Amino acid sequence: MLLSQTTEYAMRAVLYIAARYPAQVRSANLAESLDLPANYLAKTLGQLARAGLLISTRGSTGGFRLSRAPNQIRLGEVMRAFEPNEPRRCLLGIGPCGHSPDCLVHKRWLPSAQMIEGFFDSTTIADLVVPGATHDAGLISQHDT
Repeated sequence: MLLSQTTEYAMRAVLYIAARYPAQVRSANLAESLDLPANYLAKTLGQLARAGLLISTRGSTGGFRLSRAPNQIRLGEVMRAFEPNEPRRCLLGIGPCGHSPDCLVHKRWLPSAQMIEGFFDSTTIADLVVPGATHDAGLISQHDT
């Protein structure tokens, strides 16, 4: 499963904001830190706020913060704010995946698709963030441990 560019930006932004939880992050600072287009990111952050994942505060001291603790937000929630909530399409283009029981692609793809979905639905933002980190959107990597 490939994520759209918007979903990727949203994931990066949420992880960055989570690393600073419970503080607010200004959209302009976020765009600069993540090297993302400011206008595009602002729309993405607005969608995350409408989805209930971020809280937006206006004004000179405003910004965005998580609506819940990082351990209470799953990657799947972020993804579903941007990815269509439709049945998986058949990789061969013959309708929804799983509707043709004789499809050999479905039989091979289904376990992988379920594993990917399981990853997004079982992984919290907190699982991927080092609080207060200033590097790479706050993500921890093998070299950091």
